[in-house]
Amino acid sequence: MPNPLRSEGEAFRFLLGTVVYFALIAIAGVINAWAGLVVFIVLTIAVVWWWWSSRQPAPPRQATSIRGGAPGEKRILVIANETVGGAPLLDKIKERASSSEDTAKVHVVSPALNSPLRHLASDEDPARAAAQERLERSLRKLKEEGIEASGEVGDGDPLQALEDALRTFGADEIVISTHPEGRSNWLERGLVTQARERFAVPVDHVVVDLGDAS
Repeated sequence: MPNPLRSEGEAFRFLLGTVVYFALIAIAGVINAWAGLVVFIVLTIAVVWWWWSSRQPAPPRQATSIRGGAPGEKRILVIANETVGGAPLLDKIKERASSSEDTAKVHVVSPALNSPLRHLASDEDPARAAAQERLERSLRKLKEEGIEASGEVGDGDPLQALEDALRTFGADEIVISTHPEGRSNWLERGLVTQARERFAVPVDHVVVDLGDAS
Protein backbone atom coordinates (compact mmCIF):
# COMPACT_ATOMS: atom_id res chain seq x y z
CA MET A 1 0.00 0.00 0.00
CA PRO A 2 1.56 3.35 -1.00
CA ASN A 3 2.29 5.86 1.72
CA PRO A 4 -0.20 8.78 1.31
CA LEU A 5 2.28 11.09 3.07
CA ARG A 6 4.80 11.77 0.33
CA SER A 7 7.49 13.51 2.37
CA GLU A 8 8.74 14.28 5.86
CA GLY A 9 7.18 17.72 5.54
CA GLU A 10 3.76 16.29 4.73
CA ALA A 11 4.00 13.88 7.69
CA PHE A 12 4.86 16.77 10.03
CA ARG A 13 1.97 18.92 8.74
CA PHE A 14 -0.41 15.96 9.10
CA LEU A 15 0.67 15.42 12.72
CA LEU A 16 0.40 19.12 13.55
CA GLY A 17 -3.01 19.35 11.88
CA THR A 18 -4.27 16.30 13.79
CA VAL A 19 -3.23 17.82 17.14
CA VAL A 20 -4.95 21.13 16.30
CA TYR A 21 -8.06 19.31 15.03
CA PHE A 22 -8.63 17.37 18.23
CA ALA A 23 -7.58 20.27 20.46
CA LEU A 24 -10.22 22.58 18.95
CA ILE A 25 -12.92 19.92 19.28
CA ALA A 26 -11.95 19.26 22.91
CA ILE A 27 -11.95 22.96 23.81
CA ALA A 28 -15.36 23.51 22.18
CA GLY A 29 -16.72 20.39 23.90
CA VAL A 30 -15.66 21.65 27.32
CA ILE A 31 -17.45 24.95 26.70
CA ASN A 32 -20.64 23.31 25.40
CA ALA A 33 -21.52 19.87 24.02
CA TRP A 34 -23.39 21.32 21.06
CA ALA A 35 -20.51 23.66 20.29
CA GLY A 36 -18.19 20.66 20.28
CA LEU A 37 -20.45 18.86 17.81
CA VAL A 38 -20.65 21.89 15.51
CA VAL A 39 -16.87 22.36 15.57
CA PHE A 40 -16.39 18.65 14.86
CA ILE A 41 -18.72 18.77 11.82
CA VAL A 42 -17.20 21.99 10.41
CA LEU A 43 -13.60 20.84 10.86
CA THR A 44 -14.32 17.40 9.41
CA ILE A 45 -15.91 18.93 6.30
CA ALA A 46 -12.91 21.27 5.94
CA VAL A 47 -10.42 18.40 6.31
CA VAL A 48 -12.26 16.21 3.76
CA TRP A 49 -12.43 19.09 1.28
CA TRP A 50 -8.71 19.87 1.74
CA TRP A 51 -7.74 16.19 1.33
CA TRP A 52 -9.87 15.82 -1.79
CA SER A 53 -8.53 19.05 -3.34
CA SER A 54 -4.89 18.15 -2.65
CA ARG A 55 -5.31 14.79 -4.43
CA GLN A 56 -6.73 16.26 -7.62
CA PRO A 57 -4.25 16.30 -10.54
CA ALA A 58 -2.79 19.70 -11.22
CA PRO A 59 -3.72 21.25 -14.56
CA PRO A 60 -1.11 20.62 -17.26
CA ARG A 61 1.55 23.29 -17.45
CA GLN A 62 3.11 24.56 -20.61
CA ALA A 63 6.80 23.74 -20.75
CA THR A 64 8.94 26.73 -19.83
CA SER A 65 11.20 27.76 -22.67
CA ILE A 66 14.84 28.09 -21.69
CA ARG A 67 17.60 30.20 -23.16
CA GLY A 68 20.39 27.83 -24.16
CA GLY A 69 24.11 28.44 -24.21
CA ALA A 70 26.09 30.40 -26.77
CA PRO A 71 27.14 28.71 -30.03
CA GLY A 72 29.92 26.21 -29.38
CA GLU A 73 28.98 25.99 -25.71
CA LYS A 74 27.12 23.19 -23.93
CA ARG A 75 25.54 24.19 -20.61
CA ILE A 76 24.50 21.52 -18.11
CA LEU A 77 22.43 22.31 -15.03
CA VAL A 78 22.73 19.76 -12.21
CA ILE A 79 20.57 19.54 -9.09
CA ALA A 80 21.48 17.32 -6.16
CA ASN A 81 21.53 17.50 -2.40
CA GLU A 82 23.05 14.71 -0.30
CA THR A 83 24.06 12.87 -3.48
CA VAL A 84 25.94 15.87 -4.91
CA GLY A 85 29.38 14.28 -4.36
CA GLY A 86 28.42 10.75 -5.37
CA ALA A 87 30.56 8.96 -7.95
CA PRO A 88 27.62 8.04 -10.27
CA LEU A 89 26.65 11.71 -10.52
CA LEU A 90 30.21 12.83 -11.21
CA ASP A 91 30.51 10.11 -13.87
CA LYS A 92 27.22 11.25 -15.45
CA ILE A 93 28.39 14.87 -15.56
CA LYS A 94 31.68 13.86 -17.18
CA GLU A 95 29.78 11.72 -19.70
CA ARG A 96 27.39 14.55 -20.63
CA ALA A 97 30.19 17.13 -20.73
CA SER A 98 32.21 15.01 -23.18
CA SER A 99 29.29 13.94 -25.37
CA SER A 100 29.90 16.70 -27.92
CA GLU A 101 32.73 18.83 -29.22
CA ASP A 102 31.25 21.95 -27.65
CA THR A 103 32.86 23.49 -24.59
CA ALA A 104 30.95 22.27 -21.53
CA LYS A 105 29.92 24.52 -18.66
CA VAL A 106 28.32 22.96 -15.60
CA HIS A 107 26.28 24.68 -12.91
CA VAL A 108 25.42 22.68 -9.79
CA VAL A 109 22.50 23.57 -7.50
CA SER A 110 22.28 22.09 -4.02
CA PRO A 111 18.93 22.89 -2.35
CA ALA A 112 19.05 23.83 1.32
CA LEU A 113 16.73 21.12 2.62
CA ASN A 114 15.63 21.91 6.16
CA SER A 115 13.70 19.98 8.80
CA PRO A 116 10.06 21.05 9.31
CA LEU A 117 10.75 22.27 12.86
CA ARG A 118 13.70 24.43 11.78
CA HIS A 119 11.65 25.71 8.82
CA LEU A 120 8.84 26.82 11.13
CA ALA A 121 11.42 28.52 13.35
CA SER A 122 12.92 30.24 10.28
CA ASP A 123 16.29 28.68 11.12
CA GLU A 124 17.72 28.10 7.65
CA ASP A 125 21.41 28.64 8.47
CA PRO A 126 22.39 25.02 9.32
CA ALA A 127 20.70 23.67 6.18
CA ARG A 128 22.40 26.24 3.94
CA ALA A 129 25.78 25.65 5.58
CA ALA A 130 25.52 21.88 5.08
CA ALA A 131 24.42 22.31 1.45
CA GLN A 132 27.29 24.76 0.81
CA GLU A 133 29.85 22.34 2.22
CA ARG A 134 28.61 19.46 0.05
CA LEU A 135 28.49 21.72 -2.99
CA GLU A 136 32.07 22.91 -2.57
CA ARG A 137 33.36 19.33 -2.34
CA SER A 138 31.55 18.44 -5.55
CA LEU A 139 32.85 21.49 -7.41
CA ARG A 140 36.42 20.67 -6.37
CA LYS A 141 36.06 17.14 -7.77
CA LEU A 142 34.67 18.43 -11.05
CA LYS A 143 37.46 20.96 -11.46
CA GLU A 144 40.02 18.22 -10.76
CA GLU A 145 38.52 16.45 -13.79
CA GLY A 146 39.02 19.55 -15.93
CA ILE A 147 35.33 20.46 -16.04
CA GLU A 148 34.44 24.13 -15.75
CA ALA A 149 31.87 24.20 -12.95
CA SER A 150 30.06 26.77 -10.83
CA GLY A 151 27.42 26.29 -8.19
CA GLU A 152 24.94 27.75 -5.75
CA VAL A 153 22.80 26.80 -2.78
CA GLY A 154 19.20 26.88 -3.91
CA ASP A 155 15.68 27.02 -2.59
CA GLY A 156 14.55 24.13 -0.39
CA ASP A 157 11.94 23.21 -3.03
CA PRO A 158 14.03 21.50 -5.75
CA LEU A 159 11.65 22.46 -8.58
CA GLN A 160 11.79 26.10 -7.48
CA ALA A 161 15.57 25.83 -7.13
CA LEU A 162 15.78 24.67 -10.76
CA GLU A 163 13.55 27.47 -11.96
CA ASP A 164 15.58 30.08 -10.07
CA ALA A 165 18.86 28.77 -11.48
CA LEU A 166 17.54 28.75 -15.04
CA ARG A 167 16.91 32.49 -14.86
CA THR A 168 20.65 33.12 -14.75
CA PHE A 169 22.10 29.94 -16.26
CA GLY A 170 20.61 29.09 -19.64
CA ALA A 171 20.83 25.30 -19.79
CA ASP A 172 20.89 22.92 -22.74
CA GLU A 173 20.06 20.01 -20.45
CA ILE A 174 19.29 19.22 -16.83
CA VAL A 175 20.63 16.38 -14.67
CA ILE A 176 18.72 15.44 -11.51
CA SER A 177 20.46 13.27 -8.93
CA THR A 178 18.46 11.37 -6.29
CA HIS A 179 18.71 8.57 -3.78
CA PRO A 180 17.32 5.19 -4.95
CA GLU A 181 13.58 4.50 -5.15
CA GLY A 182 12.11 4.09 -1.67
CA ARG A 183 14.67 6.40 -0.04
CA SER A 184 14.16 9.50 -2.14
CA ASN A 185 11.60 12.15 -1.22
CA TRP A 186 12.22 13.76 -4.59
CA LEU A 187 11.15 10.61 -6.44
CA GLU A 188 8.11 10.19 -4.19
CA ARG A 189 7.09 13.75 -5.06
CA GLY A 190 7.57 13.11 -8.78
CA LEU A 191 10.33 15.68 -9.23
CA VAL A 192 11.81 14.10 -12.37
CA THR A 193 8.42 13.86 -14.11
CA GLN A 194 7.49 17.41 -13.10
CA ALA A 195 10.79 18.78 -14.37
CA ARG A 196 10.34 17.03 -17.73
CA GLU A 197 6.86 18.51 -18.04
CA ARG A 198 7.89 22.02 -17.04
CA PHE A 199 11.23 22.60 -18.76
CA ALA A 200 11.69 22.45 -22.53
CA VAL A 201 15.13 20.81 -22.44
CA PRO A 202 16.19 17.16 -21.93
CA VAL A 203 16.10 16.07 -18.28
CA ASP A 204 18.37 13.19 -17.28
CA HIS A 205 18.06 11.29 -14.00
CA VAL A 206 20.90 9.57 -12.16
CA VAL A 207 20.52 7.47 -9.02
CA VAL A 208 23.25 7.67 -6.37
CA ASP A 209 23.22 4.97 -3.69
CA LEU A 210 25.40 6.37 -0.91
CA GLY A 211 25.13 3.08 0.94
CA ASP A 212 26.77 1.16 -1.92
CA ALA A 213 30.45 0.98 -1.04
CA SER A 214 31.27 -0.52 -4.41
